Amino acid sequence: MVSAAESSVNASAAVDEPSLSIPSVNQTPEAVAVTTETAVASDSKELLQASSVATQVIAQEPQQKLEMLTLAAAGTTASVHASSSLANASSSVDGYASSAVSPVENPLAQAASSVSSVSSVDGSVNSSDAGLAAEVPEVNKLVDMETLLGTKTILDTQINPNSYVRLTWNSDVAVGGFSEATPVLVVNGASPGKTLCLVGAIHGDELNGIEMIRQVVFSIEPSKLTGTIIGVPVANIMGFRRNSRYLPDRRDWNRYFPGNTYGSSASRLAHSFFTRVITHCDALVDLHTGSFHRTNLPQLRADLADENVARLAQSFGDIAVLNSRGNPNSLRAAAVRAGIPSVTLEAGEPMAMQSDVVVAGVAAINTLLAKTGMYGKQRRWNRIAPVYYRSVWVRANQSGILFSKVTLGKRVKEGELLGTVTDPITNARTSIYSPYDGRVLGMALDQVVLPGFAAYHIGIQTPESILIEESQLNEPPAPEVDEEDGDDAGVDPTDDMQEPETGVSKAQDRMADG
Repeated sequence: MVSAAESSVNASAAVDEPSLSIPSVNQTPEAVAVTTETAVASDSKELLQASSVATQVIAQEPQQKLEMLTLAAAGTTASVHASSSLANASSSVDGYASSAVSPVENPLAQAASSVSSVSSVDGSVNSSDAGLAAEVPEVNKLVDMETLLGTKTILDTQINPNSYVRLTWNSDVAVGGFSEATPVLVVNGASPGKTLCLVGAIHGDELNGIEMIRQVVFSIEPSKLTGTIIGVPVANIMGFRRNSRYLPDRRDWNRYFPGNTYGSSASRLAHSFFTRVITHCDALVDLHTGSFHRTNLPQLRADLADENVARLAQSFGDIAVLNSRGNPNSLRAAAVRAGIPSVTLEAGEPMAMQSDVVVAGVAAINTLLAKTGMYGKQRRWNRIAPVYYRSVWVRANQSGILFSKVTLGKRVKEGELLGTVTDPITNARTSIYSPYDGRVLGMALDQVVLPGFAAYHIGIQTPESILIEESQLNEPPAPEVDEEDGDDAGVDPTDDMQEPETGVSKAQDRMADG
């Protein structure tokens, strides 16, 4: 029968790994020591060579890095197998060689530490090396090679560090002619780090987010970026081409995430987009506007009960935050369930490109990049973002033409007049009053309304947040902060129970994403 030690040597030779002179059981202790010392010296030399290769990797070009790391990994694997065979052989000669094997531990530990970012072919240590791996745990803590190199593989494309690429997402499910190629912009920084995703136009008629993503992505210098930015300016390109909020089948795509492979076309598209793009994200910002002739002030919508989401929301500077879980089938909510901290950035109205709103949104995203250490310098922020934990929609009770008496962002008192609705035929007029002290976070544009139409969105702050906000209003703003960003907030009415045109009066945690 072939011994375990001989099998290990034969396997090593089959893959061109260095062979060892295994001591015979008939040799004297002195002969064993000489033989083993020779093997150890050879093994240590190979390990140190592997260590030298690994330490030079960082200074190489990306293409050379991969080749050198492959050589280093092969050398390390050979040395591990060789060292294991030596240990097995040594234990079979009544412990005579135990003192000669121990010197291997130090060079192996040094080499394992130097190449700790190099993965073996199968990502694990051979079972025959379990004893050695237990003595040197660094061998079991090998980091993904992509992390060391800074490369990213997205949509089946390897993206080198310090580069900008434009990819294309095509749905990988059969949805007939409803699928179109969707551009995906990727900026991979020179330094490895987290991946931030920016998604716009899930609703095809929401234009402000498209321009925000364009300005942010094309202002980034990859050489100064830490991590990766994935930008999808027009996610719902089918709706965008038709100036429509919806998919061609009239479905609201933001009610079908994370999707599946067997449902409607919206579900299948959502599943493909989520699995092929969103799963690469370490954080997500989903950009929206108001819907159905409503407008919002720039604000974040976030589930503040989630610690990671709350931490992300705090990194946008002094833009206001509205606490909301979101529609459970929205992109944001699905991403949070998948462990990806996500927020919705609401800003402006649909079917319009609003430059001032875009400026506010870009400033908030750039602040996020700076505060997370990805790009740019962090500034001093003297103001705290107002947080609204409750909100309510005030509705029209009469059909007619809406005439607003308040503006976005106005602080209102209970009983204050918000607007009127006038019947153009009978001249009958009804007034809409605020039921709470709060702030106008979103509102309908003046238009024809029906009874029950959601006209004004009032944000309600806790007493503590009101005191903080009022104290800041009496202080001069920091010169580098855009005053307009300070206290603005907006939210879009929910699309629930097949009634997107009116919204519903549900609890805030069921408010749907825009």
